[in-house]
Amino acid sequence: MALISKRSDDQILLINHKIAIGFILCSAFITSIGQALWKVSEGTNLFLVLFGLILYIFGAAFMIIAYKYGKLSVLQPLLCAGYIFSIFIGFFFLNEDITLQKFMGIAIISFGAIMIGVNHHD
Repeated sequence: MALISKRSDDQILLINHKIAIGFILCSAFITSIGQALWKVSEGTNLFLVLFGLILYIFGAAFMIIAYKYGKLSVLQPLLCAGYIFSIFIGFFFLNEDITLQKFMGIAIISFGAIMIGVNHHD
């Protein structure tokens, strides 16, 4: 007879936490792409404006799903990852520079996001 193992409440919370962080980071990334499309469109290319809007809506949906599985006090600050994504999107696709100041900002934001995401058992 096989034993059926059940996950403990702590394991379930940890899995939910990881799911929530994954969805919130996807939300930040998708909305950053949407915003970049708005920038590229310069408000004149209706296709890019609408595609950016669709991505923004999907990003909002991912955010809602994330909030189902995680704590607002952890997830909301992690949306700042969108700033990091935007800097790299600007660099790779819009020919923008990453200055020392931006690099330091990325480091500070990353450190803060890691500290918030790791210390979630408050």
